[in-house]
Amino acid sequence: MLINVPKDDAEAASLSTSAVAPAPTAQQLARDSGNLQPPAMPSVKVRKAGSDVMVDILKELGIEYIAANPGSSFEGLQESLVNYGDPPNTMPEFITALHEESSVDMAHGYGKAEGRPMCALLHGTLGIQHASMAIYQAYYSGTPILLLAGRDDHFIQAHTADDMAAMVRSFTKWDAQPTSLVGCVEALREAYHQAITPPTGPTLVILDTEFQKEEAAGLLVPGYQPPAIPTIDTTTAREIAQALVSADNPRLAVGRLRTPDGVRLTVELAELVGASTSTHATFGPMSFPQRHPLCGPGASTDYDFTLGLEAGPADVGLIGPGINTQFKSRDDIEIRFGGLRPVVPGAEPIDLPPDPGLFPRFAAGNEVTRRIDIDAEASLPLIILETARLLSPKQRRAAKTRRGEHGVANLAAHVQAVRQAVDAKRVGWDASPVSTARIYAELWPLIKDEDWCLASPSAFSGAHHALLWDHNKPYSYLGGQGAAGIGYGLGASTGAALAAKQRGRFVINVQCDGDINYAPGALWTAAHHQLPMLTVMHNNRAWHQELMFLEFMAGSRGRGTDRAHIGSTLREPFIEYRKMAEAYGMASEGPISDPSQLAAALARGVAIVKSGAPYLIDVITQPR
Repeated sequence: MLINVPKDDAEAASLSTSAVAPAPTAQQLARDSGNLQPPAMPSVKVRKAGSDVMVDILKELGIEYIAANPGSSFEGLQESLVNYGDPPNTMPEFITALHEESSVDMAHGYGKAEGRPMCALLHGTLGIQHASMAIYQAYYSGTPILLLAGRDDHFIQAHTADDMAAMVRSFTKWDAQPTSLVGCVEALREAYHQAITPPTGPTLVILDTEFQKEEAAGLLVPGYQPPAIPTIDTTTAREIAQALVSADNPRLAVGRLRTPDGVRLTVELAELVGASTSTHATFGPMSFPQRHPLCGPGASTDYDFTLGLEAGPADVGLIGPGINTQFKSRDDIEIRFGGLRPVVPGAEPIDLPPDPGLFPRFAAGNEVTRRIDIDAEASLPLIILETARLLSPKQRRAAKTRRGEHGVANLAAHVQAVRQAVDAKRVGWDASPVSTARIYAELWPLIKDEDWCLASPSAFSGAHHALLWDHNKPYSYLGGQGAAGIGYGLGASTGAALAAKQRGRFVINVQCDGDINYAPGALWTAAHHQLPMLTVMHNNRAWHQELMFLEFMAGSRGRGTDRAHIGSTLREPFIEYRKMAEAYGMASEGPISDPSQLAAALARGVAIVKSGAPYLIDVITQPR
């Protein structure tokens, strides 16, 4: 064994200095712990801080909320957020998060519900690393989020870096570290533009503390120009319109669009030509209304032209560039995350998981005969215009007839599917622990006439809503986690509840027990900000998928399954989620293991969240 020994004390000191990060000074530690006296006030106060200008930019971008766990690297911006403006702390409102991962998950849930960004504010290297898993999930989902990170190069050195954005560059769409206050203004606008322009995704701006605190009075900020989303050309739009009006049985295959406006335009086009449609609404947000008369297989499945809108299969697909088109240029160190690798032309398609909670946004390059890499939503107005221009009176009458025929057929198909689903889901109806199907079935009569949003992933709780509920709003179901990671559900539901608060709707969160224990502090955020969120615990007292994997592995090796619970169950002691919620200030009840008590508890919960407060019901459930 060879050991390198320093030649002398000076060399040893040099090696030690270069290898070990400098420890915080006593003054830095005192400031970080809140034990330092504030400095004397300057004789000349700042008339307008740089962070005030940053708040002005966030206001013009329409950012409603900015979630953060407080940190000294953005103290200037936080002070502006809560004190600057008339009224202050409005558009955006500062939302207190207890963990950076939760703050990004909140922005993720909000972004899915509204189709536009919310902001998450992170503290230096530590905040970015805390948030990295949530950023990763949002990137997979293609969800627009505006991420800001404070940088203070004169405080604790472990909290800073020369290029902090590099830590998440492989799974953010765009980032910048401005070198001036004017640069900060430009970067904030560009980050927002990049986040909402296809392919949508999370973007990051690093804001140095000096720019937050500098004098900005007299700074001239140019007027804001919203981004122009690329669209198809008139010739292509006319070709598509001609195919639609010439078809005897046109079809729209509809995936996840960008915003509610895209949903409205898709409905308009379907009704204009009398096309039956598919929908992504039971897999995620921003798709065709599930119970619209045109949604379903239609009167005939012999389609002679199919237009794909962010979906396939189709004769022609307007599906836009996927988030993985950004991957190669951003992945400087060749990590090559699975699922983000660019689609190889001619490659065999990857089998997609059948689970609705984990269905991806769109990941097929060879399901479309003719693929057009242009955003569908931006292209729809021109297609509608050309289609309306080409439709003859005879074709309009034929479209009206098709609408009626499709409506009758789709209603019949829907009734049959629901009857079959109800029969299947009655199995174990009166059993204890409570069946997950009964949770969804007994919730539906209580919410069906309300404005609701199912914000939590449903994969692990059976996805029973897919057939039992009607998904007719762009935000009816927000879908899975993106990268299928755990710890997302509560934070995302809290963000969706932020979107719901001022819009007269409420959020349903069927919350997995393993998931909530990653970042339970979002319960406090929901209670503190009085968010309309009903959390129903899917408390099976295990990480049940991992338990099944371990049982299979042990069985396949002939070792028996009696010890498979070790490391994959939550027992000895059981966790009392009612008490957890109460500790964070949220009203709650349970645990409920008698299914006859479930309906009354759900009715109480719905009444409370309709009044504008969060509520948690702990239900001891069957595994799935």
